[in-house]
Amino acid sequence: MKRKLIAAIGVAGIMVSIAACGGNDKSGDNAGGDAKELTVWLTVDAQNNWPELVKAADDAVTKKHPGIKIKHEYYGWPDKNTKLDAVLATDKAPDVVEMGNSEMISYMAKGAFAEVDASKFENSDQWLDALKESVTYNGKTYGVPYYAGGRVGTWRKDIAAEVGVKAAPKTWAELTAALDAIQKKKGDKFSAWYQPAPDWYGAMAFVYGAGGSIAKQEGETWKANLTSPESLKGLNEYKGILDKYMHGDKTKDEADRPVVFGQGNAATMFAAGWEGATSATPENDKVGGLADKVENFVMPGPSGKALPVFLGGSDLAIPVKSKAQGVAAEWIAAFTGAEGQKGLAAKGNLPNNKKDLAPLKADPATTVPATAAESSWFVPTAPGWGQVEKAQILKTMLIEIANGKKSVDAAAKDADAAIDKVINTK
Repeated sequence: MKRKLIAAIGVAGIMVSIAACGGNDKSGDNAGGDAKELTVWLTVDAQNNWPELVKAADDAVTKKHPGIKIKHEYYGWPDKNTKLDAVLATDKAPDVVEMGNSEMISYMAKGAFAEVDASKFENSDQWLDALKESVTYNGKTYGVPYYAGGRVGTWRKDIAAEVGVKAAPKTWAELTAALDAIQKKKGDKFSAWYQPAPDWYGAMAFVYGAGGSIAKQEGETWKANLTSPESLKGLNEYKGILDKYMHGDKTKDEADRPVVFGQGNAATMFAAGWEGATSATPENDKVGGLADKVENFVMPGPSGKALPVFLGGSDLAIPVKSKAQGVAAEWIAAFTGAEGQKGLAAKGNLPNNKKDLAPLKADPATTVPATAAESSWFVPTAPGWGQVEKAQILKTMLIEIANGKKSVDAAAKDADAAIDKVINTK
C-alpha cells in the first residue's frame, strides 16, 4: 500500500471554536444518536477500491435509523487536511473523517476529536499495538483503527541461489551470512542490502528492536531517548548495515527505492510490502523476469526476533464539533467490524486486529506481511511530533551517521537536543 503520511501541522487556528463547543462525553453516549444526517469523509482509496464496504456500513446504519441521509466526500491525501482544518473552525465539520495514523497526534493533542468508547468496537481488545497507539492520547481513545500496511524483507532469490542459499533467512545469522556471501561475490558497486540511510522508518526498526525508542513519556511530558544505551545499540546496528551492504548514494531517501531495486544492482531491501511488486512492473524491471525472482520474508533482527515494523495505515475519528457523534460511532463500528475487516483483507490490506490477522498468517499468499505486522512500533504520541517530522531531525541524524560526518553518539545527542525543543509543543 503506497501512502504518504502527512504531518498535521496547521490546526492551531481551530482551537477557540473547538473549545467553545465543550463536551466531554464519549461518542455514542446518546450524543447525536437521533441525527437525521451523517457526513463521512474518506480518502479516494475507499471510493476506488472498496465502495461495497462503504455501502454495507451505510446499509447497517440506515436499517437502524430509517430516513437518515448519509453523505460521502472523498479526498486525496495531499488536500484532505487543508480542507479539514478549514471546516473544523466552523459548524460544518464532518461526522466521520479518515486520518493517516501518524496524522492523528496533532489533532488529538489540540482536542479536535471526540473521545470514543473502545469497548463498542468489535475486537478493540485485539487492535494491533501500533494502531492502538495511534488513536490513544494521554490514556484516552480518540479514534478507531481502520486498516494497516507494514514492511517486509524482499530479496532476489536468484542472486541468493548464486551463493548457495536456497531459502529465505529466518534468523539474523542466516541473513547476514547470505548478505556477506552476496557482497563478496558481487563487489563493492553492488548493494547486498539497498537501504537508503535517511529512511528513518527502517532505521527506527533497529532502535525499537534493541529496546530503545525515539522518545519516552515522563508524566505529562516527553523526553528524547535516542542517546539511551538501547537506542544507541540499535543505531550502531543500523550503521553496520549501511557500512557493509549499502553501496548506493547514502544521502538519497527511499522515495524511488522500487525503481532502484528494479535496476538490478541490489539483492535485498526492507520496505513496504508493495515495493517488491512495484520494482517488477514493466516500467521498472531492467533485470528481466524480475517478478519471478523476488521473494518476501519476515525480516529477522539482531535481537533474535523479527525486526519490529512501522505500521502505516488509516484511522477513523469523530470531530468534537460533530452533531451526530452517536450515529457516527455506529457507522464506524459497522465499517470496521469483522465483515469489514474481512473485506479489507481481501483487497490486500492488513486488518486492524490480531484476531483477524490470524487467518492471514495461515495463508501462504499473506503469511509474510501478516506475520511481520505482529511486531510493530509507532511514533511518540507527543503533541509536537508533527514538528519533529517537519524539521527532519531523524533524517538529518541518519545522513550524518551514514556519511561519517558525526559519530553515532554525537549525532544522537544533537538529535535528542533538537527533539526536546519541539516535542512537547502543541
